[in-house]
Amino acid sequence: MKLPEFLRNPNNYVIIFILIILAMISTWVLPAGEFDRQKDPNTGRTVVVPDSFHYIEPNRVDPFEMLQAIPKGIRETAGIIAFIFLISGSIQIVRGTGAIDAGIINVVQKMKGKDTPLLVVMMFLFSLLGAAFGFAEETIPLIPIGVAMAVALGYDRVVGFHIVRTAAFVGFAGAFMNPFTIGVAQGIAELPLFSGLGYRLICYGVFYLIGLWYVLSYAKKVKADPTKSIIYGYKGDVERKDLELDMSKSEFTGTHRVVLLVLFVGIIFLVYGVIKKGWYTVELSALFLAIGLVSGFVSRMPVNSIAKEFVKGMSGVTYGALIVGFARAIVVVLSEGQVLDTIIYYLSQPLMSVGSITAAVGMFIVQSLINFFIGSGSGQAAATMPIMTPLSDVIGITRQTAVLAFQFGDGITNMFYPAMMYYLVFADIPYNKWARHILPLTLILSAAAAVLVAIAGIINYGPF
Repeated sequence: MKLPEFLRNPNNYVIIFILIILAMISTWVLPAGEFDRQKDPNTGRTVVVPDSFHYIEPNRVDPFEMLQAIPKGIRETAGIIAFIFLISGSIQIVRGTGAIDAGIINVVQKMKGKDTPLLVVMMFLFSLLGAAFGFAEETIPLIPIGVAMAVALGYDRVVGFHIVRTAAFVGFAGAFMNPFTIGVAQGIAELPLFSGLGYRLICYGVFYLIGLWYVLSYAKKVKADPTKSIIYGYKGDVERKDLELDMSKSEFTGTHRVVLLVLFVGIIFLVYGVIKKGWYTVELSALFLAIGLVSGFVSRMPVNSIAKEFVKGMSGVTYGALIVGFARAIVVVLSEGQVLDTIIYYLSQPLMSVGSITAAVGMFIVQSLINFFIGSGSGQAAATMPIMTPLSDVIGITRQTAVLAFQFGDGITNMFYPAMMYYLVFADIPYNKWARHILPLTLILSAAAAVLVAIAGIINYGPF
C-alpha cells in the first residue's frame, strides 16, 4: 500500500501541525502541574524553586484553543520573525549589487584544487562563533552565502549549510564561553562565571573534529558523485537562481570591494554588539538595515531598485519566517495546558535513584529531551538548572558537571529537532531528508557527550 504524499514527503508545516496536535492531546493525557518560581539574585532571572512541584486543576486545551496558539506563537516570536524578514531583505540589497557573487567567484577561482582547506577554515570560524558567542539566528544571513560558495565549488547546498549553520550548531553544543547557556546556567548554579574553561576547551575540540570529519566525508562523497546528495532530484519551492551564483557578475570591481568592506565592518559590529552590548534581534535588524542601505548607495543603485531588492529578499523567506511562530505554538499549548512543568518534573525523577556517574549521563539525556519542549538555551537553563543544581548536590556530582550536562543536552539536538526547520529554508533543504542525514552526527556527538560527562563526573569536574 502506497503511503499518501504528506507522509512520504511531509511539508514542514504539516510536521509542525502534527506536533501541535500531539501537544494538545498531552494536555488531556498528562496531569497538570507547576513549580513555584522566584527571582534568582545571581542572574536576575525568574527560576524554578526546587522541590516545589505540585499538581493543580487541569486546563485541557481544546481544538479551537489549539488553533489560537498559532497566532499567539507568531505574536510571541514577532521579534525573531521581523529579524528574519529585515536581515533577508537587507542581505538581498547587498547581493543585488553583485558584490557577493563576484567576491565568491573570485575566491572560488583562486581556491581551485584547495577547496578542502577553505571548508576547514569556514567551519572553524563559524564553530567559534557558536562556541564563544552563542551565535544562532545571527548566522541566518550568511547561510545563502555559504550555499552559493559550496555550489560554486562543486558541492551541493547541504555542504554550504553545513559550513555555516551546522558548524555553529557544533560550536554551540561544545561551547566553552557561550554567555547565553554557560553564563546563565553557571549563574543559577552559583559557579564562578566561565569557570571550568580548560575541560570545556577539550570538549569543544572533540566536537569540532567530529563535526569536521562528518561534513568533509559527506562533501567528498557528493563531489565525487552528485547522485549521493541527500537532495538529489528534490524539487523545492525556492528558485535555484536565488541560491546559486550569478555567473554574469564575475567581474570583481573596486565598487564590489567597497560593498564587501561595508559587509565585513558590519559583521565586526555584530560580534562587538552581541558580546559587549548584549544586542539581539532589534539591534541586529537595525544593523543589517544600515548595511543594506549603505551598500545600495555605495554601489549607486537607484532608490527604487534598493526597495525592490529589499522586498524580494523578504518575500523569499516568508515560508521560513512564519514557521518560527508555528513552532512556538507547541510551547504555547503545553504552557496553557499546564503540562510543561509536569514533563520537566517527570523527566527529572528517575535521576534520584541511580548512581552518581549514571545520573550525570542521565542529566544529559533528560536535558536533551527537555530541549524539544524549550528551544531557548537561556530559557531551558532558567527552567531546569534550579532543579538540576540541588539534585547534583544530593546525588554526589559537581554542579559544574550538571552545567556541562545541560550545555550538551541543550546544544546537540538543536540540529535534529524540527524547531530548526526555519534555518533549512534558507538553503531549501526539506526537513525529512535533513533529519535522516543529520541523525548519525547527532548520535555520534551524543555518544561523545555521554563519555565527556561521565569523565567529568569521575574527575569531580569543578571547582565544585
